[in-house]
Amino acid sequence: MSILNVLLRHEKLLVAVDTLAQDAHTGQQSKGAKLLLIPQYNLVLACRGSAQFFLRIYELCLQASFRADFTMEQLMAELGLVIDKVWPAYVEAADRAGLPRSDLYTELVLGGWSPKNGRMMATAYAKDAGGAAAVVQVLAGGLASPGEPLRGRPESFDAAAVAEAGRLQALYLNDRAGRTVAGGNLLVARLSRGLATVEDIGLL
Repeated sequence: MSILNVLLRHEKLLVAVDTLAQDAHTGQQSKGAKLLLIPQYNLVLACRGSAQFFLRIYELCLQASFRADFTMEQLMAELGLVIDKVWPAYVEAADRAGLPRSDLYTELVLGGWSPKNGRMMATAYAKDAGGAAAVVQVLAGGLASPGEPLRGRPESFDAAAVAEAGRLQALYLNDRAGRTVAGGNLLVARLSRGLATVEDIGLL
């Protein structure tokens, strides 16, 4: 369980994640970056779920970004198929490790500036161990995972509002799980045309 929030506007994009990571075998906790930039194309890839799977997908996205004919639109269109292709190997490895399949899931968001369309774009992807194809959703606005504790709250790019949303979500997830499954720090990527920054806006 973790936090993945997206605020999307025509000229700017914000993605926020927590940094709590947990070893599936030992339960030992650490910090992990659940969002990473592809800076030469002003793109961000972020995740909620398996960090190992996220890093594999990021590696493939980064490799694709070196192609001479690379476009973000093509990567967004192909990523659902890539997720489906890579997923069975991840499930097989989890089976060998004795992890319950009910724990296997991922939510990914790929977003950034589209020179072709002259605006920010983002797409969300979701996959679990049920065997169905990845769910692909082109985003028109914001996305909050989990969204329940943020119902009725206005969307805001203000750092204090983003931090408060993260704290509410962490409390909600930890209360539901009966243990700490979300927390650490809140990392926020802010993208606009020609600019991408990542900052730590504080403890959850």
